[in-house]
Amino acid sequence: MALPSYASRLPPASGDTAHAQTDIPAPASKAARLIARVRAILADRSESRLAQLVAGKVFLVRVASALLALVSQVLLARFMGSFEFGIYIYVWTWVLMIGALSDMGLSSAARRFIPEYTELKAFDRLRGFITGSRWLAFAIATAIGAVGALGVFLLQPYIDHFTVIPLYLACVTIPIYGLVQMQAGIAQSYDWPNLALMPFYIWRQLAITVLMGAAWLFGAPTDAVTAMVIGVVTTWLVTIGQLFVLDRRLKQKVPPGPKLYEPKTWLATSLPIFVVEGFYLLLTYVDILTLEHLRSPEEVAVYYAGARLLAIVAFVYFAIAGATTHKFTQYHVAGDKERLASFFKETTRWTFWPSLAVCAAILAFGKPLLSLFGADFSSGYRVMFILSVGMLARAAVGPAERLLNMLGERTQCASIYAIAFVINLALCLLLIPHIGIEGAAVATSTALVVESIMLYRVAKRRLGFHVFIMGGAQKS
Repeated sequence: MALPSYASRLPPASGDTAHAQTDIPAPASKAARLIARVRAILADRSESRLAQLVAGKVFLVRVASALLALVSQVLLARFMGSFEFGIYIYVWTWVLMIGALSDMGLSSAARRFIPEYTELKAFDRLRGFITGSRWLAFAIATAIGAVGALGVFLLQPYIDHFTVIPLYLACVTIPIYGLVQMQAGIAQSYDWPNLALMPFYIWRQLAITVLMGAAWLFGAPTDAVTAMVIGVVTTWLVTIGQLFVLDRRLKQKVPPGPKLYEPKTWLATSLPIFVVEGFYLLLTYVDILTLEHLRSPEEVAVYYAGARLLAIVAFVYFAIAGATTHKFTQYHVAGDKERLASFFKETTRWTFWPSLAVCAAILAFGKPLLSLFGADFSSGYRVMFILSVGMLARAAVGPAERLLNMLGERTQCASIYAIAFVINLALCLLLIPHIGIEGAAVATSTALVVESIMLYRVAKRRLGFHVFIMGGAQKS
């Protein structure tokens, strides 16, 4: 031990050596601080940290889904051609819009009832909701699908003949979509984002791409009808698989016992949410649906490509909302208003800044990404810039509409989305005939900006929350 002590007292041989001696502890100190910080993050078991981790998982799944969708859509556009691809996009948009509403808001109500029943230890009601809500959602969706098929039959003389069979196939998809929605809501209420999202967003999409590729490789038809048949089969299969996995996990989470079914209570809560989500989805899809009636299928495909690329920005928003909505209910039921206010402020930061970074990255590489679809898709780049304004406006107020819904302000929220939808539809009808797909983008972006302003004002006036990313302090 004497030798190191003696050596440490030796004078430096040169200025370089002295400099090296004084600099040696600094890197070690930085490394130690970094290691300590990583350990602190890993050791953090707070609810905020858990919400961040869940949101991160949701975001990664949605980003993986978006990348898979990009590859899938590029391949489908190549396999099918822009005309058939445009028909498929139009019909599948109806599936997404009606399917997302086919559970009548029960999937969102799950984020209200499951935390509430768990907090109150009302396990008989919890078991009844977990089982009964899925059967109820499937029954409602089946009825909607049947009504949709009847509507296609009655309107057949007035719609394009090449969309008739794809629309019938879309109606076959709707019943299982209700169960998709319900199971995702239950899984997210238990912080199981992979189970909630991966079957529909990853495995189904991957199966569609592989099967369409096989059809193309072996010379089978690769039109919209084939794509819809594959979509129906894969959606049913992955949802049934998700059902078995979810039931197995729930057995470990919910104690066995009697079940109390309260469908009237469930629907009384879910129907106002359904109205909100209905206007929200109309606001989301009205641009594509209006384009289908006013412009060619080729233009619909170009607009859809640009909008889908930029949709990755919205995945940040949906990831945060999916990971935090049930926490709003939990803090509200517990009466912890200060924690609720602080937590929502955190969610707004988690939503806006990553959205801004993702948006900048996508716009920077927008043209090369669009070129993957084909040479005719380059005009979608202007659409991406216009839509980015509205998406960032929505991100700037965080998941404000989820907060309003969970705290009982559903009527106000529904009014906001109704106004935004009317603005979007009116501007689409006014601008699309004159400036084409750019008009649809301007209409949608304007509606999103107006929606965000109204959400901010209602949250401030009704709840006392300052939900905008910049300035102000929240109060409980």
